[in-house]
Amino acid sequence: MIIVPASARHGAAIEALLDDVFGSARHGRTAYRLRDGVRAVDGLSFVALDADGALIGSIQLWPIELATAEGVHALTLLGPVAVAKSLQGTGIGAALMETAIAAADAMGRSAIVLIGDPEYYGRFGFTAEATGDWAVPGPVERHRLLARLPEGLVLNTAGTLRPTKALSAVRATTPAQKGPRRAAAPAAA
Repeated sequence: MIIVPASARHGAAIEALLDDVFGSARHGRTAYRLRDGVRAVDGLSFVALDADGALIGSIQLWPIELATAEGVHALTLLGPVAVAKSLQGTGIGAALMETAIAAADAMGRSAIVLIGDPEYYGRFGFTAEATGDWAVPGPVERHRLLARLPEGLVLNTAGTLRPTKALSAVRATTPAQKGPRRAAAPAAA
């Protein structure tokens, strides 16, 4: 098995894997609402390939934010993590996690959130200690809303997790200036 950065050529295989592992109704889950309308963080999506080059696992990270009374804090949403059903429990998921976390740390995106089993993700430093007062756009079992925060970052405050507003969305709402600015027409006398 090798782990490589995900690319557009892996898109269909990733979607097929996610459908097989999580079902086609996965798009209604809260984690999907958190990444609605944003693209995965460049350089933080990976796939596991077998010796024949077949996709057997994937992981993606997404830009999200926690809006609090004190301001907006940039976070990264990890997930989904998927491994082919026949290969679950063989360490592929853990290898994907370690690869993605190391890459996120190297990019300065160490504040990572996910929705998942605390028994599994706890070994990677994820806990529910900071997330008790965080609102999310849908139902969630509170003990499954987990965060891995860098040392010194304290976010034990009420807030709302939401997708990060993409730069393209901001540009779409701001009228673009095309060409040189024209001088204002002279006032009528």
